[in-house]
Amino acid sequence: MVIGSKPFVSGFRLSGIGGVEVGTPEELIKEVEKNILREDIGLIIVDEDLSKHVRDGINRIRAEHAVPLIYELSGIRLEEEKIDYREALRKLLGV
Repeated sequence: MVIGSKPFVSGFRLSGIGGVEVGTPEELIKEVEKNILREDIGLIIVDEDLSKHVRDGINRIRAEHAVPLIYELSGIRLEEEKIDYREALRKLLGV
């Protein structure tokens, strides 16, 4: 199953994979929580553009439930995202 924005989910629907469209990170986490106990689902693919805002919640769910696997996948990006790895490392180390 796929959970994400309309364009993200639409791409998977063209492949025959069912999904739920959400508009906010909060809606995404609610849908994950709602579907995590379904026995007919082995994989939940979530839109990383939304899930990155609620990653702590996603990781909490992952820690509590080994199945289904929750996989974050990037959507289509029109521009390249620049990541400052030095700044990320400074934050991680508390420097």
